[in-house]
Amino acid sequence: MLITASTVSMLRNLGQLIWVLMLFVLVLLLTLLTTRWIAKYQQGQLHNQNLKIIETLKVSPNGYIQIIRAGDVYLVISVSKDHIEKLAEITPDQLTADTVDTTGQKIDMVESFHDILDKVKHHLPKK
Repeated sequence: MLITASTVSMLRNLGQLIWVLMLFVLVLLLTLLTTRWIAKYQQGQLHNQNLKIIETLKVSPNGYIQIIRAGDVYLVISVSKDHIEKLAEITPDQLTADTVDTTGQKIDMVESFHDILDKVKHHLPKK
């Protein structure tokens, strides 16, 4: 069997292509593993028992009003680009557990996705 120079060159190019693809897959796997490791590490660093943001309201492009829980105390604070200020201290009884959407209607958090999808289907125009 006669192997020509073009066949050898083609096999060499194919080998190089396979090698480059294997290296690419290896780099992707290493990137995935590194990303997961960093996410787990940061989750461990950010896990905090004493401080928690309960609710945030944007009042301007750079300003927010937040309700935070610090231990057993609930605080209303104003957060801007350069400044944080305590506005008030509230009791847990003053917090409401109702969730409302942008139209002011209460959202039932127990409602299943299927129920929500059915409601949306009824509002879509018929073809």
